[in-house]
Amino acid sequence: MPTADTENLNSADWLNPLRDARDKRLPRIAGPCSMVIFGVTGDLARKKLMPAVYDLANRGLLPPGFALVGFARREWQNQDFEKIVHDSVRDHARTSFSEEVWNTLAEGFRFVQGSFDDDAAFDELSRTLTELDSTRGTGGNHAFYLSIPPGAFPVVLQQLSRSGLAQGQEGNWRRVVIEKPFGHDLQSAKELNAIVNRVFPEDTVFRIDHYLGKETVQNILALRFANQLFDPIWNAHYVDHVQITMAEDIGLGGRAGYYDGIGAARDVIQNHLLQLLAITAMEEPVSFNPTELQSEKIKVLSATKLAEPLDRTSARGQYSAGWQGSQKVKGLKEEEGFDSESNTETYAAITMEVDTRRWGGVPFYLRTGKALGRRVTEIAMVFKRAPHLPFDATMTEELGQNALVIRVQPDEGVTMRFGSKVPGSSMQVRDVSMDFSYGQAFTESSPEAYERLILDVLLGEPSLFPVNAEVELSWKILDPILEYWASGGTAEPYEAGTWGPSSGDEMMHRTGREWRRP
Repeated sequence: MPTADTENLNSADWLNPLRDARDKRLPRIAGPCSMVIFGVTGDLARKKLMPAVYDLANRGLLPPGFALVGFARREWQNQDFEKIVHDSVRDHARTSFSEEVWNTLAEGFRFVQGSFDDDAAFDELSRTLTELDSTRGTGGNHAFYLSIPPGAFPVVLQQLSRSGLAQGQEGNWRRVVIEKPFGHDLQSAKELNAIVNRVFPEDTVFRIDHYLGKETVQNILALRFANQLFDPIWNAHYVDHVQITMAEDIGLGGRAGYYDGIGAARDVIQNHLLQLLAITAMEEPVSFNPTELQSEKIKVLSATKLAEPLDRTSARGQYSAGWQGSQKVKGLKEEEGFDSESNTETYAAITMEVDTRRWGGVPFYLRTGKALGRRVTEIAMVFKRAPHLPFDATMTEELGQNALVIRVQPDEGVTMRFGSKVPGSSMQVRDVSMDFSYGQAFTESSPEAYERLILDVLLGEPSLFPVNAEVELSWKILDPILEYWASGGTAEPYEAGTWGPSSGDEMMHRTGREWRRP
């Protein structure tokens, strides 16, 4: 029964402690808003974006009045678009299907037909969003997702500006989401950033790097800064070198024509791997405020450069025909749409130096490739060898270097490799591993990266999105090797299903090191 005291208590005087803004344990739910997807007929929209929107709704992280608008040239009606989203969700959603969630979400689906240079289509888009503000309560808050080729950015941005869609009113917001590639070199990146910022201020621009949305990448921050165990050894005094690998076990297939002229370094190293390097090598931020995180990453990238001479510290290759498991696969130059004379690399390995007090003298080896031995992304911190003074050489001949390995995908987790005595009467030391796996340690499965990133866009949380300076610094780092490769030489062939060309191994052997076998 309520007492007189509780009856007289003004609700404004009572504060739910679980709603304290400082308490980060409760999930944040997006406020009234909509998202417009340009390029809604593409693979990214069907396989990632639409399922991620549904999964967010299914987890209760979107407002009941959320609206999803598709823009494309197809002659679809709203119900046709709804069926496309339904099929995408059925085939690719991470969470189970809920009829109640679907019905609520589908009420906010709209489709606008038109081309990017069609003024009338963008005027219709403006009317559609105004109608959603009224019927769905989206409040004038709209995110524009450009899931389109970079060449189409200028015309879409100009249309958003002309139709008034890019400019929010007081009390609401407009944001733009850009998919990579962010240019193809430093000059083009600067030009692209200038084009985007003429329409959208930098604090409303969200550049998607889906690797930064992965739980394991974010766990690097927790691993480093929440545990005193690792901090004393996370430096040049103890670390011999760092290997960052992103390997794919499939070739290019139908993407061969698109990939020609881009290559592995532009496609993966400039964004994904340099971002992983920055998070691995950064100093502890004052807080996890977005500007503090971005500031520390920018400091690392400012201090990072290619190790020279480039002919000895880098390698590139193209996959040829081979075997992936029990399946025979075609070589790159046999793929449809690929120029048989092209020198575009599908494997790239480079050596980086981070000239800071923490990392001076520690090489960072970055490699990526198509049609390699298996699909894996990992960061391996390889430590210096102990002096082994009490041990005879035979006691430690089977002992390698200690390593801390952060597995980003597909088996997310952390492995520590260290030496242990072999049971028996003699003293023999051999490598053993201690393993942490996300799948076994937590009952809750990790959200898909696009779920986290789309929610952060709608919340206006920019922590996991590269800013102008990061993009331009990454190109500044990478441009010299791209220019060096373009000036001559050829990409060395390597058999599909192997771990790359022999030049990649030789690059490591020159310094007495070798690649980890993931």
